[in-house]
Amino acid sequence: VVEVYRFWRNFENLPRFMDHLESVTVIDENTSHWVAKGPAGSSIEWDAVIHNEIDDELIAWRTLPGAEVSSAGSVRFTPVGESATEVRVVLSYEPPAGRLGAAVARLLGEEPSKQVAEDLRRLKQVMDAGDPAGAPRYSASRT
Repeated sequence: VVEVYRFWRNFENLPRFMDHLESVTVIDENTSHWVAKGPAGSSIEWDAVIHNEIDDELIAWRTLPGAEVSSAGSVRFTPVGESATEVRVVLSYEPPAGRLGAAVARLLGEEPSKQVAEDLRRLKQVMDAGDPAGAPRYSASRT
C-alpha cells in the first residue's frame, strides 16, 4: 500500500500512466497544476487542491475556482492480502459544454469510467515492473 500511495501522491508521476494527462506540476504540498489532452489536439488546464488526506490510505481533491473542467474526487488505497493494493477512484466532473460535452465525449470513446479503468490497468503495469521510478511510460492507443 505504501509504495502505491507514495507513487500516486507524487502527482508528477500521474502522466506516466494516465494517458489523457500531458503534465502535472506540483505548486506546493496541497496544490498542483494539471494539463490534459483536450479535443482536436487542444489542452485543458486547471489547478487542484487536496482537501482531505490520510497517509497511505486516501487522497481527496477538488479543482480551484476558474478551472476549465470542474472536478472533485478521491483515490483510496486498501491492502488486499500481503502484497496487493486495491486502488479505488471516485470522480465527479462537469465537462466543458455541460451535458452536451459529456455526450460527445462518450461518442468519441472518452468516457471517464473507461479512462479510469485503463489508467488503473497501466498503473498496475508500472507498479508490477518493480521499479516505478524507472518504469517506462505506458500509453493506450485508440483506433
